Amino acid sequence: MEIVPDTSVVIDGRVSERVEEGEFAGATVAVPEAVVGELESQANDGRETGWEGLEELQQLVELDEAGTITVEYVGRRAASAEKRDADEGDIDALIRDIAAEREAQLVTSDEVQAEVARAKGFEVSYIEPREREFEVLDIEDFFDETTMSVHLKVGVAPMAKRGDIGEMAYETIDEQSLTEGDLREYAADIEDGARISPDGFVELDEPGMTIVQFKDYRIAIARPPFSDGMEITAVRPIVKTTLDDYEYADDLRERLLERQRGVLISGSPGAGKSTFAQAVAEFLTDADFAVKTMEKPRDLQVGPEITQYTELGGQMSKTADSLLMVRPDYTIYDEVRKTDDFEVFADMRLAGVGMVGVVHATRAIDALQRLIGRVELGLIPQVVDTVVYIEAGRVTKVYDVQTEVKVPEGLMEEDLARPVIMIRDFETDQTEYEIYTFNRQVVTVPVGEGGGTDDSGVDRIAKQEIEREIRSVAHGHVEVDLRGPDTAVVWVEDDDISAVIGKGGGRISDIENRLGIDIDVRTLEERPNTADTTTGGAGMAVTPEITSRHVIIPMEGHAGDTVEVQADSEYLFTATVSRGGEIQVSRGSAIAEELEKAIDHGRTITVVPS
Repeated sequence: MEIVPDTSVVIDGRVSERVEEGEFAGATVAVPEAVVGELESQANDGRETGWEGLEELQQLVELDEAGTITVEYVGRRAASAEKRDADEGDIDALIRDIAAEREAQLVTSDEVQAEVARAKGFEVSYIEPREREFEVLDIEDFFDETTMSVHLKVGVAPMAKRGDIGEMAYETIDEQSLTEGDLREYAADIEDGARISPDGFVELDEPGMTIVQFKDYRIAIARPPFSDGMEITAVRPIVKTTLDDYEYADDLRERLLERQRGVLISGSPGAGKSTFAQAVAEFLTDADFAVKTMEKPRDLQVGPEITQYTELGGQMSKTADSLLMVRPDYTIYDEVRKTDDFEVFADMRLAGVGMVGVVHATRAIDALQRLIGRVELGLIPQVVDTVVYIEAGRVTKVYDVQTEVKVPEGLMEEDLARPVIMIRDFETDQTEYEIYTFNRQVVTVPVGEGGGTDDSGVDRIAKQEIEREIRSVAHGHVEVDLRGPDTAVVWVEDDDISAVIGKGGGRISDIENRLGIDIDVRTLEERPNTADTTTGGAGMAVTPEITSRHVIIPMEGHAGDTVEVQADSEYLFTATVSRGGEIQVSRGSAIAEELEKAIDHGRTITVVPS
């Protein structure tokens, strides 16, 4: 008797099992090299199925050495193109060809493989896939009622985040360090649970990273070379809330029911944004709205009435196109982070879909500012009319966003009227910020008590605009002092005086006319108590260099300084200047994408002390 096993039955360990039961005793087991190659590829990618299959092949060799069966390795390994097209059946066809050539019995746990073989007249032994009941995962033993996440890594004692929302502590939960064998056992249990249980599925499976959703748990399994050691991180929500559990619940309900809205839920990591988004989603569903979600990975704990979508073909834009055909009333977008995410969010909102987006931000206004440069300024209130800020699991701020045509706060002349985005505190109806264009630049200006400053709107932007204009012609250091609502003194290097003033005062007159401010130009030597303040005031303008691998910001003379990098005064990130006097950002990272987009749009990149 001669049998040819395929990959599925080897991974399940069913061949050695049948040999030991006597069914295949004395048989010649012709193992296709294509099966070996597929298992080796899976093992190299860190997938437990590959390791399980290789263990089964070793078991068959031991049975051969014991004289129970005869093992032969036959055929050729699959070519690269055949491996890439494994899902199309290329490797299965290779295995069937070997069974046909040897007139052997094909043994498989793959129902499709069995049916195709029978259709071609092969002798087939179909063995039902191994089934295991999964109610709990081994990793769940590390969780208690206060545990939000568990972190396991080779060579490190198990760690966990425990506590209440906003008061989490990262702590050791076992003194014994974990071995690679321990991690592999946990990973195999998790992957089996995702494959077998109806409560689990594999969200992402790439070389070096597997993400599994099992019941309420989102589990990430990282392997070298993607990570420096095997690591498993399991996260679950520790609180499930309803809208009634939050401040402003009645007002928010009324606002959401009034018409389809554009809402940004903002806050720091771990503040409870996704928990609040889940409460909003279930409230909208109970209010008879059709609600869907867009998530990568799918993480929100919502009822079965809400369908959770992820990336389609690796792009959320394709997901959005599909959702527009489904016609949801509201879509929950968790998380809106990259430029593409904001653009998809805006497109869906402008198409008439109610949108609720989850955004990382340290202040409520920062969430709205992340739209600037990604969405046309005049469209922002149509895209987002409500900002909800979450802190320690509580709603601490709600903004109403509208557009008015008016003279911005702090400006006087009627001919300066323009469209102004008004950001008002939802509870008090007091304006806290205004966003508008000033001299071709978008500015966000705090107003009233909410701004936390005594400067008027013109004071806060005039210095920045004057400095930007002067820096366009000056090569050295520039400082600006405002002496009144329409007067300023500019201090420049002695070598720059003639360039700034221009022939017959023409250049400075042009700048004065554009800004509507009288400017007195003086040298820095004339300024009392002149000090080295190269990065003071509105910041030092820099010209980043883009290489094949990095975006490099030159910062000679500032090694070790911690600085903020801004684009047209909008915060991008904080960094520490290297010993070589520069900041390097790896291309392909989220930070680099934001920085490169700002450069492409001609925005001024500045660096200010942190």
